[in-house]
Amino acid sequence: MRSPGPGGWRLAQAGKPGWAIGTSRYIMGLVITPRHRNTALLVAGCFFMEMLDGTIVTTATPEIGKSLHAPPASVGLVVTAYLLTLGVLIPLSGWLTRRFGNRVIFLTAIALFTLASIGCASSVSLGMLVGMRVLQGAGGAMMVPVGRNMVVSMADKRDLLKVTSYVVWPGLIAPVIAPLAGGLITTYATWHWMFLINVPLGIVAFTVATRIIENLPGTGVTAPLDWLGVLLTCAGLGGLTYAAHLVSDAHPPVAETTGFGAGSAILLVLAIRHLRRTPNPLLNLGTLRVHTFRITQRGGTLYYTVCGAMPFLLPLEFQTLFGWSPVKSGAVTLFIFVGNVGIKPATTPLINRFGFRTFLIASTVGTVTVVALLALITASTPIPLIALLAMAQGVFRSTGMTTYSTVGFADTPPQDVRDASTLLATTQAMATGLSVAVATVFLRLGGGTGRTAYITAFLLLAAIAVGPAVEAVRMRRDAGDAARRRSSAAAGKSAATQSP
Repeated sequence: MRSPGPGGWRLAQAGKPGWAIGTSRYIMGLVITPRHRNTALLVAGCFFMEMLDGTIVTTATPEIGKSLHAPPASVGLVVTAYLLTLGVLIPLSGWLTRRFGNRVIFLTAIALFTLASIGCASSVSLGMLVGMRVLQGAGGAMMVPVGRNMVVSMADKRDLLKVTSYVVWPGLIAPVIAPLAGGLITTYATWHWMFLINVPLGIVAFTVATRIIENLPGTGVTAPLDWLGVLLTCAGLGGLTYAAHLVSDAHPPVAETTGFGAGSAILLVLAIRHLRRTPNPLLNLGTLRVHTFRITQRGGTLYYTVCGAMPFLLPLEFQTLFGWSPVKSGAVTLFIFVGNVGIKPATTPLINRFGFRTFLIASTVGTVTVVALLALITASTPIPLIALLAMAQGVFRSTGMTTYSTVGFADTPPQDVRDASTLLATTQAMATGLSVAVATVFLRLGGGTGRTAYITAFLLLAAIAVGPAVEAVRMRRDAGDAARRRSSAAAGKSAATQSP
């Protein structure tokens, strides 16, 4: 029989007193069970599918337009519909999980995402493709937030850093390899394969999930749905996403863009006021009372916006300003991926050694520096130097996002983890979705084209990245210590320092 314990751990009872050490290899939360590790890897695979699908389509816009007899500008709705649905429906994932259980919602999300991918590949008109992308977004909006909540809720605080790293890195890789993958698929196959590659992945994910996913304690709660919160939050987030789509157009309609932007801002202000007052809010803003989670939300949102703009801005500069081919551009951009993966083995030991605050300061300051240096590159800059800067950006991108995805949960009470996970997923999705629009606006502030435009864009993004660096400096020195594994000597020294 399986029974839940503190921190979400599970032990297999051996039918006798004591812990079933040989069966579970899990002692008081100090060792991650194979089931927990496999769950984290499964969620990581789903996260990769979601992030890849959100960005890979951009490279195939001209081909999709030709195939469906639609202008390229209209094909932008294929991307917007997906991101808009993610932003709108992610807040609902928390209530759906409490109402129906994480197993049902997670399996439904994988099935919906996979079937919608088949629908996208089978589309014969732009309207059908946009409709299928909405269904894909609905599946993605439930799939990753629910999966992340399962991983975080099952983990002991001291295992949080390790299991979170399993989930984070695919999301870092997907936006970076998407331009190259999209270019290769459209060059040597057809755009339909961008969606069909999800089908075998989805089948494998669904099969594995049926074997290893169990309902967490506390699911099946029948608290009433916050309908006013749904209306205000979803309309505000949806309008904001659509306004970002309008801004990213070559010639955005001023009146429509302003109307959606201002209207969305008003709705979100009203939503925040409502969520703070209602007894059963759609999004529990009370989770922000935790110091580290509040830092994660404020600084992390800006950080995700800056890092999300890099895989868009660099290939654009390489192709339009430097005159590189899509394959060459994608190959150099891949060095962000090299940095992401290369630093991963050292991330956990470094955080355990120096602490979350010090590690986050180094990550955010490093990001400010590298993004500013990227403003100085030209077509005559040696390619190895550009690749080195891209790799450094990948290193700081990886370390910063891993920290933000972990430290906020380290000090969050267990009963608030699900709500914190939903709020984090919502803000991260919105920041990633808005990053392209932010980069586009910065390019236009610099003149739209030419070297000055890219200098302006990179320097303004570096200025935004100063915000997370300031927040990191303001973080408490002991932030997230519950999720660190330190040596006995270091722990004793820390305790002595903090004692009166």
